[in-house]
Amino acid sequence: MARQRLGQHFLADPGWREEIARAIRISPQSIAPSAISTISQDSASCWIEIGAGHGEITPLLAATGVPVYAIELDRMLIGHLQKVRREYPNLTVVHGDILEVDISAIAGGRRARIYGNLPYYITSPILHRLFESAELIDEMHFVIQAEVAERLIAQPGNKAYGYLSVLTQFYARPELVLRIPPGAFRPPPDVSSALVTLRLSGEQARLGSVDASRFLEFVKLCFSQKRKTLVNSLRTAVDPQRVRDALASLNIRSDARAEQLSIQALAALYQELHSN
Repeated sequence: MARQRLGQHFLADPGWREEIARAIRISPQSIAPSAISTISQDSASCWIEIGAGHGEITPLLAATGVPVYAIELDRMLIGHLQKVRREYPNLTVVHGDILEVDISAIAGGRRARIYGNLPYYITSPILHRLFESAELIDEMHFVIQAEVAERLIAQPGNKAYGYLSVLTQFYARPELVLRIPPGAFRPPPDVSSALVTLRLSGEQARLGSVDASRFLEFVKLCFSQKRKTLVNSLRTAVDPQRVRDALASLNIRSDARAEQLSIQALAALYQELHSN
């Protein structure tokens, strides 16, 4: 039984489970036999599954042969996952909250690949948490609300483009891979879902020595009043004339809004304003 307070919607449709397995390259139909053998022997990597549920995708992850760590908060579901573990000794069941567990300790020195069917109401906090361990992660695959997936991949000028877009693309290269109908889940959610893949690293690698934490706080301030110009959005932290001068030096219009600027342009503005 799904527990509403935990935002549980289990991927019940076996056809969609196979579609996802193919998309994230853990299905025999999507991986050549030689590649399966290579993955099975790859002791330098592991899968971490967030919100493993009853084990809808867990056996497919474990069948690759690499260590799999299935994290599940709901104690009532741990028994189901322990049954899966009997068949796959490379599976470790972790009872815990992804917002609190230590990803580095779980990975144990291995490179991590992450899959999760995320509760829609805490997708953003989970992404923030995982990006704190970005240096350990090669790729992440999430089933999330389609509207949120659109925000992750949005580009400047798109109405969905905002702080979450910049945060995600700073650390990763997001791709909306599959759109999944409500009927694929039990109980069905009220909204459509999507599988999104995040491959690390993202724009951070091209921005050099920019301080990630301070830059993202700056971006959050830029988008804090999305419809206002940057001059007005930043006035609580930076003198408006200084912002105008910085925009002019970068050949950006003085009435520009954050939603119109690329990550590179936002980084250039940040560096211009913090150069002295």
